[in-house]
Amino acid sequence: MSQPAARFAALILLLGGPLPAFTQSLPDLFNQAKSQVRSEKWSDALATLDRLEADAAKPGNEAAAAQLAAPIAFYRGVCEANLGQAEKAETDFAIFLRAKPGSTIDTATYSKKVVAAFEAASKVAAREAARKDVSVETAGGAPTNVSQSLFHRFEEFKAPANTGEPPDERWADGPVKWIMTADEKAAWTGLADGAERAEFVEKFWEKRNPKPGSGDNTARTGFDRRVAFADAYFQLDEQKRGSLTDEGMVFVLLGPPSWTGRKPVMANEERSLSTGAGLEEQWWYGARNSIHIDGQLATNADGFREIWHYQRETLPKGVSASQVNVVFLTKTGYGRSVLQREPATLSALDAARQQTVSR
Repeated sequence: MSQPAARFAALILLLGGPLPAFTQSLPDLFNQAKSQVRSEKWSDALATLDRLEADAAKPGNEAAAAQLAAPIAFYRGVCEANLGQAEKAETDFAIFLRAKPGSTIDTATYSKKVVAAFEAASKVAAREAARKDVSVETAGGAPTNVSQSLFHRFEEFKAPANTGEPPDERWADGPVKWIMTADEKAAWTGLADGAERAEFVEKFWEKRNPKPGSGDNTARTGFDRRVAFADAYFQLDEQKRGSLTDEGMVFVLLGPPSWTGRKPVMANEERSLSTGAGLEEQWWYGARNSIHIDGQLATNADGFREIWHYQRETLPKGVSASQVNVVFLTKTGYGRSVLQREPATLSALDAARQQTVSR
């Protein structure tokens, strides 16, 4: 437990760019709560988590609060379960599972009370997922129920204030790299100071402005909103932003899918796996991922494919297909949510990139 928590705290300390109002008290409080949980000082840890949540809720810390919501809920659940507050623990574990669906508790790390509360919350989450969040697909590829959760979540999503990347030396390594051309990347590397970088960034976005000269650049604001959503929903571990993962890249370029589905990968199934982005299989807070079908654990599954279905009206111009199915594979020893680089998917992503500079 301490190692994942330490990685999360390290992330907090390093994210000075995206979180300009992030104060040092937040990582300090997080480390204090972690230490108290490790020492089994459950009541003290809860008090520290209260302070952490209150400080994260202060103006300017919106992005930090979004990142901290899941770990705070998880650690609350651990403390409450160990204090015999099972109902409170189940409620907080449910909050964690909404942020990290499909996770299961490590029974070797946590007490029986914690495991029982987590598993109770997992059963409820699995039933909710079967109804609305993620559809489980049949062998023929048809979803057992149609899900538009990502689409609806994005519609309802309120991006934190002051979204956007500062034009510092790290700008081109952020999510904007998904839409930069080769010439733009080369030009960026030759810039020597902050004034030149700031001018480059303004020209970069003006080039993509649907209404040149207008202060309302919807290409830029739309991009920033998709990045903020990806950071909030697709972070795989504490060391990489959600917008820089495979899922984040697809979301930033294509936006929300028409609907999503999930299919288990059986342990004895043979499938040619496309080259991924080298994502490591890392799990938060001692939790590990598994497959749930109709609320039951699929014990013979070795992973799962999550499929994002994009219909023609949601695809970029230039894509002739009536539907593109983007597949992310999670498999033991392979990685988590690794994009399968299939021709139709790569064509759609390339069309999205080209569309940003051909308005």
